[in-house]
This record gives sequence, structure tokens and C-alpha cells, in this order.
Amino acid sequence: MTEGLALATRDLRKSYGSRLALDGLNLSVPSGVVYGFLGPNGAGKTTTMRLLTGLIHPDAGSIELLGRPFGREDRHRLFEVGALVETPSFYPFLSGRENLRALGASGAPSSRTRIEELLELVDLADRARDKVSGYSLGMKQRLGIAAALLSDPQLLLLDEPANGLDPAGIVAMRETLRRLAASGKTVFVSSHILGEVQVMVDVVGIITAGRLVREGPIKELLSDEGIVKVRVAQDELERAVMALVPLTGPELISRSGDGWLSVRIAPQRSVEVNRALAQAGIYASAISAGSDLEGLFLELTGGEDREPAA
Repeated sequence: MTEGLALATRDLRKSYGSRLALDGLNLSVPSGVVYGFLGPNGAGKTTTMRLLTGLIHPDAGSIELLGRPFGREDRHRLFEVGALVETPSFYPFLSGRENLRALGASGAPSSRTRIEELLELVDLADRARDKVSGYSLGMKQRLGIAAALLSDPQLLLLDEPANGLDPAGIVAMRETLRRLAASGKTVFVSSHILGEVQVMVDVVGIITAGRLVREGPIKELLSDEGIVKVRVAQDELERAVMALVPLTGPELISRSGDGWLSVRIAPQRSVEVNRALAQAGIYASAISAGSDLEGLFLELTGGEDREPAA
């Protein structure tokens, strides 16, 4: 069932020669959310983005955009979808405003009022007269989002929009995407910045080896995941691990460096962790508990990091 979904794929498959890039991918993206699309290198994220924007075609399976099938003969429907795939390109000798006017003239008609609204939305109104050659990478990324929104699409597809941004640029990008979702649009974001995804998205989908391994509201996924981090002296690490094994088993304890241990256990059991260490004569210098998207990601993907398909 795809009712109420802005984007859906069913049994999507794509191969490059003998290499299988997507192996029956099933995504369900609700309307009006920021959806985080995660996976290690080579998992199929870029292939999926290219399929969703019609740059390549699937070998099998189906795609639905905004409740209707999307296939080879439906490229014109991309006027209903905004996309920013890889680094946006602009005329460097034109201003930000002039670039949007040029793009509007070559695609779906866009009014001057619409362009000014978008410059405000992405916080570029004060620099709209400046040549793009003087824009920072973050400003160009935000201008790219404005360009993707020219036709006022209900669905926005973004491939690594925070690539190369400094911390201030990442925060500005996050606020822009949250405003878009609050206005009723659906934002589909492919990203590898897990910490940023955790605070930005409403729903997350994680793929590995071309298949979906977990999908759902991020609060629900993280409520099922817990981590307690404790810091002990370096020379007590091994004894600390042995003291905690009875609580979780050895496979759920990892060393994070600088004397930190990460224990995959419900946050409310942090008292038990502290007690087990104290009973072994080990006293933690710091302890914290919470949910962690990075831990869930590594657990589901096995820390996989393969080269992307050619």
C-alpha cells in the first residue's frame, strides 16, 4: 500500500554488469517529513537517487512519486519534484537572483515573487545581488535548494546537501530543510553525517548491499536502541570489560578510545553498569546514557564501507 506516501519503491533492482547495486529495495516515505536515507559507501544510495530522478532506469521493480507511477516516459513529471544531486552548478558571473531567473526561464515558469520568496527561505536575500563566484560552498548549496524549489514541488530529493559545509553551514541547511517540512513538503535526504541526521530527520531508512535493513520514525528506532558510555583509566579497560560482560555479553561492549567504553544496554540500566564497575574496584570518571543513531547504523551495516559502483 502506498496511500499517504510521497515516495515509494517496490522490489527495485539495478545492476552494473555483474555487480548488483540494488537488490529489491522497498522504501516508504510519508508525506510532510524529512526522511534520512542512510547507508555505507557502495550500499546503493547514489544509484537510488539517480533512479528517482530519471537519470538511469531500473532493471526491475517500480517507483511511485507523489502517489503515481514513475517510469521511462514520465520525465516531464519531474517538474513536480525538486532535486539536488551532487554539487549544484551555476553561472559564476551572474548573481544568485539572476541564476534563479535563468533557471526559471528554462523550466517550469517561475514568477519574480516566487524567486524572492525562495531567496528569503534559504537566507540569501541579503546576498541576492552578489555574483555566485563570491559565494561560499554553503551559500551555493542553499542556492541549489532554492533552484530545486522553483516549481514549488511537494517532494524534494537531496543527495548529500551538507557535503563540504562548515558547522554553521550545516546548521543553516538543517533549519532550511525543517522549515520546508513544516510547510508540508517532503524532503528526502541522502547523507553520511549521522549526527546531523539524528537531529534533523523524522523518519530514517538504512540500506546495505542494496537492500533496506531498517526503516521507521527515528524516535521509535532509537527508543529500541540504547547505549551507556563510561570512561575509566586506560590501564583498567580490560578489567572493566570483564566486569561488564555479565550484563550484556562481550559482543555489545566496544572501546571508543581515550578510556571510553560503549555498552549496548538500555539507558535506564546505567546504574547497573556503574555498580558492576564499582564492585570490581573500578570507578568511572564519567558516564552518559542515551540513544545513538551511529550505533544502530554500525550494528545494521556491520561497519561496512565499500567503494561505490562505477
